[in-house]
Amino acid sequence: MEIVVGTRGSHLALTQTGQVIEQLQSKHPGIRFVPKIIKTKGDRDQHTLLHKMDDKGIFIKELEDELLSGGIDMAVHSMKDMPSILPKGLILANSPKREVAADVLVLKEGASSLEELRNKKIGTGSKRRMFQLAQNKVLSVAIRGNIETRMEKIRTEGLDGVMLAAAGMIRAGYRDRISLYLDPQEFVPAACQGILAIEIREDDRRMFSLIEAISDRDTNICAETERAYLEEVGAGCHSPVGAYSVIEGDHVFLTVLFGTEDAGVLLKKKGNCRIGEHRKLAVSLARDIKGEVEKYEKR
Repeated sequence: MEIVVGTRGSHLALTQTGQVIEQLQSKHPGIRFVPKIIKTKGDRDQHTLLHKMDDKGIFIKELEDELLSGGIDMAVHSMKDMPSILPKGLILANSPKREVAADVLVLKEGASSLEELRNKKIGTGSKRRMFQLAQNKVLSVAIRGNIETRMEKIRTEGLDGVMLAAAGMIRAGYRDRISLYLDPQEFVPAACQGILAIEIREDDRRMFSLIEAISDRDTNICAETERAYLEEVGAGCHSPVGAYSVIEGDHVFLTVLFGTEDAGVLLKKKGNCRIGEHRKLAVSLARDIKGEVEKYEKR
């Protein structure tokens, strides 16, 4: 039996899809899992900044079209790229174990904290990162491109460093290039950063069962929590938004970020609850932080 796994064609996408296939293959040795590369809108346009593309599906739509048409049996995405509402007929299977969720810095010269980078120029394409850097008095320069291209811009564009996701760096084999890890409870990452999303057809229960063999309970609780926050806060692609949850014992600890489009206001909130109440916690924090941001906007 052969199962076709859809993926984008970047080095990172191929690597993380390969890791999912390897895990699935180890659990189901009698099945052949074959990758199929599909180019997305986000891959074709490497120049427009992500927050200006005004499209939450720039890295997934073409994969979803292939899934709906039967051209592939599952698609592997970065969970942080997934909108809160999926097309009719598609669902997310449970995810494998989360990689490190933090944002990291690749620097021309080392540093042990953000304080040491005040007035330095750091490249990033994310408003969330830009605004949090600004809060720490670090300058940001807008860039796009894959991991390798972004790291090269330190040299070609005279940057002091670039900011990337730890998960992508580690999965792509660049762990040794990381200069500084940022605490995700202080410098809040994108919701579900480090989590892989495996999308399948809703009626394909066999595929769901096959993927369940590699799922991780804590990762899926965190994904539910952070996606519930995103859905409730209703942030568009122009607003800085982030969420990070961690499980300790029988409790979920959640840190969230939200702000205005112009960075006039950027707020952070924290809360915790017992597992089972994590969706309610996410919704409550989303309503609180959104309400506070709206008050500032009306002033």
